[in-house]
Amino acid sequence: MLQSANHTLKRALTDPRLFSGIGNAYSDEILHRARLSPVALTQRLTAEQVDALHHATREVLLAWIARLRSEAADRFPEKVTAFREGMAVHGRYRLPCPRCGAKVQRIRYASNETNYCPQCQTNGKLLADRALSRLLREDWPRTPEEWELKVARSSS
Repeated sequence: MLQSANHTLKRALTDPRLFSGIGNAYSDEILHRARLSPVALTQRLTAEQVDALHHATREVLLAWIARLRSEAADRFPEKVTAFREGMAVHGRYRLPCPRCGAKVQRIRYASNETNYCPQCQTNGKLLADRALSRLLREDWPRTPEEWELKVARSSS
């Protein structure tokens, strides 16, 4: 199913016709665990990358199922949200990646966002946010360091 069409990994994981129930938050966590870029194309994945994605999916979902069951105990779960304490990248924009310490980045699109670690997942490359990168064009930063310089300059 993963490679039945050529989609980005993020789109494939959140498509309920392909994988039911993963959603936006857990797809960020799965891709971080697998060390894969959210914009990698499904039909270009190596066998090793597909295997890493499979293992990461199982690990992340089983860990969060156990954690959420434990938190809820026998009660109906309260405060249901996609932004949970303990997530590696989802909802952690500009906070340090728990694996390498680089600042977590995000791509916004429509009402969704993708959170990722540029060091762990994209070989240090800053992924383009469609709206912002179109606005900035050639001034769009290519690395997290260039982005931080732009942010610092605009704040002063």
